[in-house]
Amino acid sequence: MASDLLGYKIYSKSMDHLIHEVMVSENKTHIISGNPEVLTSGLKEEELFNNFTDKNSIIIPDGIGIVISARLTKVPVEGKIPGIEVLDKILREFETKNKSVYLLGATEDTVTKAVAKLKKKYPTLIVAGYHNGFFDLNNCNDIIENIKASNAEAIFVAMGAPRQERFIIKYMDILPCKIFMGVGGSFDIIAGNLKRAPKWMISLGLEWLYRVSKEPFRIKRLGVIPKFIIKAVISNRK
Repeated sequence: MASDLLGYKIYSKSMDHLIHEVMVSENKTHIISGNPEVLTSGLKEEELFNNFTDKNSIIIPDGIGIVISARLTKVPVEGKIPGIEVLDKILREFETKNKSVYLLGATEDTVTKAVAKLKKKYPTLIVAGYHNGFFDLNNCNDIIENIKASNAEAIFVAMGAPRQERFIIKYMDILPCKIFMGVGGSFDIIAGNLKRAPKWMISLGLEWLYRVSKEPFRIKRLGVIPKFIIKAVISNRK
């Protein structure tokens, strides 16, 4: 089930329901971590918007700006669904079902550390392959062939938005994976390079503030949040 917000269908059920739907689906699925920055890029770029609104795409409300927009416009959304928690739950499901994953993105050191940490956390998880995110999206046939050969059933792409979404859009049809998901800086958190906000800040919707305190360069990107909220409210009144 999804709710309309600026032309997007925002997933409105619980995270557990989402994981169940994704795991039982026979179709390829692109899980989009819907925050104001990602969805604004879709409003500006037709290719992104078309993919985000495709029947095989699921936009999760990952971002307090989306949750606030939904509440102000009376769009029924059960609550925030953090992308990194969706990633964790899928990995847990894949371990129990002997399914394989491919990690793509971040620096070589970070993705290597992330794989090592995942193998400790999920000893029987099959990591079919991994590669850093520093390559030309239009000239990466060797990487595409490596992903194909891995037969991974899910690929997590950590190259920042919208680059990671562009990669997924470009290669989703030719790769064997069933689950595609852009995960931003999640590999840095898994690797231990960064930490998530304390639980009390997450529960109050202040994770963005914690991230800005740790990575001040992000402050320039915060302006998109109120702009998105205002646009959503104005659009809802038309």
